[in-house]
Amino acid sequence: MTALTDRDRTDDRWDDGFIARSRRAGVGADVEDGVALGALGELGARGARGEGDDGGDGSDDALIRAVSGAGNDGGKAPSQPLSSEGQALRTRLEALRELVGLSRTRLDGKTLAEAGRVLDEAAARRGLSTQHTVVAIAGATGSGKSTLFNSLAGVQISETGLRRPTTAAPIACSWSDGAAGLLDRLEIPGRLRRRPRETSEAGALRGMVLVDLPDLDSAVGAHRDHVDRVLALVDAVVWVVDPEKYADAVLHERYLRPLAGHAEVTFVVLNQLDRLPGESADLVLDDLRRLLDDDGIALGEHDEPGATVLGLSALTGEGVGELRDLLAQFTQEKGAATRRISADLDRAAGRLRPLYVADGHPSPEIGEAARAEFEDRLAEAVGAYAAGLAAERAWRRNAGKACGTPWLRLWRWYEGRRTPRTLAGLAALAVIGGGRGPVDAQAPADEEVTARQRVEQAVRTVADAAADGLPDAWAQAVRETAVRGADQLPEALDEIAVTLGSAVTVPSARPPRPTWWPAAVLAQAAMTLLQIYGGLWLVGQIVGVLQPRLMPPVLLMVAGIVGGPLVEWACSIAARGPARRYGQDAERRLRQAAAGVGRARVLEPVAAELLRYREVREQYATVAAGGTKLSTTRE
Repeated sequence: MTALTDRDRTDDRWDDGFIARSRRAGVGADVEDGVALGALGELGARGARGEGDDGGDGSDDALIRAVSGAGNDGGKAPSQPLSSEGQALRTRLEALRELVGLSRTRLDGKTLAEAGRVLDEAAARRGLSTQHTVVAIAGATGSGKSTLFNSLAGVQISETGLRRPTTAAPIACSWSDGAAGLLDRLEIPGRLRRRPRETSEAGALRGMVLVDLPDLDSAVGAHRDHVDRVLALVDAVVWVVDPEKYADAVLHERYLRPLAGHAEVTFVVLNQLDRLPGESADLVLDDLRRLLDDDGIALGEHDEPGATVLGLSALTGEGVGELRDLLAQFTQEKGAATRRISADLDRAAGRLRPLYVADGHPSPEIGEAARAEFEDRLAEAVGAYAAGLAAERAWRRNAGKACGTPWLRLWRWYEGRRTPRTLAGLAALAVIGGGRGPVDAQAPADEEVTARQRVEQAVRTVADAAADGLPDAWAQAVRETAVRGADQLPEALDEIAVTLGSAVTVPSARPPRPTWWPAAVLAQAAMTLLQIYGGLWLVGQIVGVLQPRLMPPVLLMVAGIVGGPLVEWACSIAARGPARRYGQDAERRLRQAAAGVGRARVLEPVAAELLRYREVREQYATVAAGGTKLSTTRE
């Protein structure tokens, strides 16, 4: 906008954004269409008639919308091809959105609130004009920020004076049209939206929206609220300090230090250089840079990215041109919004790091040692080892019955008939028959309690091993998953013990016989026949039926008597290997069944929880690494 001519003057004031104009120097007439110009003319005519100054009919807002080009699109950003930085930012935002979605059921809402706010603000900012850069001027009381604001605009817009605080609400100045949506987002009303003085220097700032904020240390709480709200939404900030209060604790501790990661969109200006004689200005600037370095703010020196620090005097104009050139270059790059959102992402990722990264922990998984120990404990709970021993004894007992001498089997049958008459025998029969005798009624209950305790201990051990080193929230989720899965685990193990264990604990269940058993039975029968034949031969000689030859029948009887135990002994030796294998097979079946139930109810849900953690860890790595995939294995 050019300086006013005589016919454009009203009360000898510069155009403050409310005076309608049909022409602007240096800008083509096709920028504004006839509808906008007609609206401006009508509003200007109504203003000349004294209508619309009371704010009751909304003419100020309508005029600002017409001037700023927010007619049809409302200041929305046109679709533009994304740069490499924009593509990286989109990848990080998508990863953060996925991260929040995966973590919603594991973390509380307050923990994810900042991440959600970053997503919302990023979506809101990316949906508005990308051709504009919103820069806020912030500072403490008396720093001269309003004077600097007016100096950059080339016109008296923001009120200055000795009264404190002078600025009560944010005031915006836009160097080009189409910023209405951005100003609506900042909640700056139309009456506080201005246009700069059109000069040859102003064209370089086209696309910049400058916002003058109230004092950040104002005694009025509403003023500080304005500052905090706008600072969270703008693309860049010009911090204005003065020689007296540049080290103010409120500025550094409340604002600069928390925003240290936003160095690339930060300007720190030491104002009022005219008050510093000689080399004092350089000394104060050096001390300011030292304080900023202590705050963790990277300084953009030696062509490195970081904050810009310079000195000027808004009153005399010294250094203002340099700041204007820096802001012009910064605005023309059109990357401030992307850098600001990226810095917000960096800060959110830094605060979320303890929730997703546990340093020193390997890739989250259930180790082989933890799995083996868990399965061993479950095997103990179902009595797999004892069942294997019982199966081995049953196999050997069955072999003894098949390969033993008839006389030994008769003796065992007799002992079996008389054993139940004893107290121990009655108790054994009660157990075999499924009854609950009074002698051992307490033993099964004790065994059940012990087995349940073993199962619970096994679950706690494997859960602690899986959660070891994970962030607290995810470690707790792993433990809760294991506890839920183990809720009915003891009952399932009891069922396995009953169904599979009965095959080796019930005496009537005969183990399979090997192929050599018929030969052993025939050999034992042959030895018995030798004894019988020798005995009958000897009896025949005694009664006189046969001729007396004592030696042959005696030898036959001795061979049968000695051969029977020898066959039984040989069978017992030969049965050791098959019996051991049979017992091991029974133990293995019980172990596998118990391990299968443990995997289905505990290990697999825990592994699924760890997989979810690896997924969120990978998404977090994408968010924290600026769109570059990182390994989820920590060194």
